[in-house]
Amino acid sequence: MSRLLAIDESEVEVTAIRAQGAGGQNVNKVSSAIHLRFDIPASSLPEDVKERLLALRDSRITQAGVLVLKAQQHRTQEMNRLDAFARLHELVQSVARPPRVRKATRPTLASRVRRLEGKSRRSAVKAGRSRTGLD
Repeated sequence: MSRLLAIDESEVEVTAIRAQGAGGQNVNKVSSAIHLRFDIPASSLPEDVKERLLALRDSRITQAGVLVLKAQQHRTQEMNRLDAFARLHELVQSVARPPRVRKATRPTLASRVRRLEGKSRRSAVKAGRSRTGLD
């Protein structure tokens, strides 16, 4: 049961910047890249989701807990804006569901017996290599 979390657009700061790299004359005069800033601690997300987001070892999350995404794949500003929002939603949805709790298990009796038999077989092989009586 994965819950879909909605992110209010008023909580996201979007700025248009010039895209990097080659692109001809258009890239020098049009601010088509998007910088998206999302303040995780100040957002309306549930507390457990905020904690899991902040616990991510992601270089895009600053020390203050602000997620900074830069989108410059597309030629138009609107497409880059949609791309940045899609990536933000994808990241939030990845931590929306709490991780499953690992239940400690014990090896079965049969697997323990197989392990010990393998060890004794290996021991016998190695013992057969020793130079007994020639010492």
